[in-house]
Amino acid sequence: MSAFANKKFVAAVAVVAAAALALSGCASKGDSYAKGDGTLKFGGVLPLTGALSFLSPPEIAGAELAVQDINAAGGVLGKPVTWTVEDSSDGDHPEVAPASATKVLGEGVDVVVGAAASGVTRLIIDQITKAKTVQISMSNTAPDLSTWKDGGYYFRTAPSDLLQGAIVGNTIVQDGNQNVAIIYQQTSYGEGLDTKAKSTIEAAGATVVANLPFPEAETNFDTIVDQVVAAGADSVLVISYDEIKKIVPALQKKKFDGSKIYFVDGNLANFSDQSWKGYIAGSKGTLPGGKLNDAFKTRAAELYKANHGAELTETAYLAESYDAVVLCALAAEAAGNDSGDAISKNLQAVSTGGDKFDVASGDSVAVIKAALEAAKAGKDVDFDGFSGPIDFDDNGDPTGASIGIYQYGKDGTNSLLNVVAGNSVK
Repeated sequence: MSAFANKKFVAAVAVVAAAALALSGCASKGDSYAKGDGTLKFGGVLPLTGALSFLSPPEIAGAELAVQDINAAGGVLGKPVTWTVEDSSDGDHPEVAPASATKVLGEGVDVVVGAAASGVTRLIIDQITKAKTVQISMSNTAPDLSTWKDGGYYFRTAPSDLLQGAIVGNTIVQDGNQNVAIIYQQTSYGEGLDTKAKSTIEAAGATVVANLPFPEAETNFDTIVDQVVAAGADSVLVISYDEIKKIVPALQKKKFDGSKIYFVDGNLANFSDQSWKGYIAGSKGTLPGGKLNDAFKTRAAELYKANHGAELTETAYLAESYDAVVLCALAAEAAGNDSGDAISKNLQAVSTGGDKFDVASGDSVAVIKAALEAAKAGKDVDFDGFSGPIDFDDNGDPTGASIGIYQYGKDGTNSLLNVVAGNSVK
């Protein structure tokens, strides 16, 4: 991924005023909240460096496009919203994310967007939520975050791996595989996804012949791959981040069938620049979300290039990032208050029940403008995003979600085969 030319992007345009009518069925403008300063500020803590750095361009692009659209729709509480981003790095550099969280909190942000990795969120979630600031992640999937003691300040627009694990597990068995090996990263993300995938594979009648953990940022996988081969695996599920670039060549060296490798969201990337790109032709992987709106992808890519001078070659969590920012804007408008306290108490309300505002149904700026005006007027808003219906539950998880199943071609890029919908919390 290319370097980020601009670390900060602040958009401007205004004209929406706060009102004082109650929002039915939820927290409202009449409730008592911590006082906001009147300007909704977002601070991203995202992987500009590290094993998940390939995810930051689409996450930044989604957030920046949301900020642009919100401000084009009139802003929040009569003022433009602002956005800034700092590096989270990865679990192998645990000092980075807390320092970045300290910086954005010191700048007075109302919402922290991120982290990308569940393990990195574990490093900063207490720091952020105890400061009564909302933390909303577009790509955290570890199941244990559902019940984290966050005081009601943590949300995510990506589904728990209880859904992805079930779908990738079923996909492996439905493809006719009976002896599955799982290579997984020894983090909260890897362990949670491994547990669900393993139980799903076994419940479907297949056998997990090898279940092999590795530490984050491991570079040598020869021994692990030897164990996969020795176990007689006919397929292998790899749950990793950037370590995939070491795992695949190790499998290729042992002449393992490259079409029988299964990827997940942490490693489902564009591998067209890798020498082994043709080896994985026919392999499959899963990624939260469904088919992306083409106009949305184009707008995000154009804005990203304009802001950062680089092409947007990945789209993972692009929609989830956009939706996270818009939902927080609607929550602030519904409350008539931009404090983390007010936003946290209104996020569930603006994602469920009430009048539908589907941003994928037409002009996104017009839809957001109408939703903001409805929220301002005290109406019950139900926002559906580019990632789907969202519908936050009491834990801040999206209850309705989809998982896309992708397949790699000979050029090292993947394309969507189909989308499976399900409940992300069961």
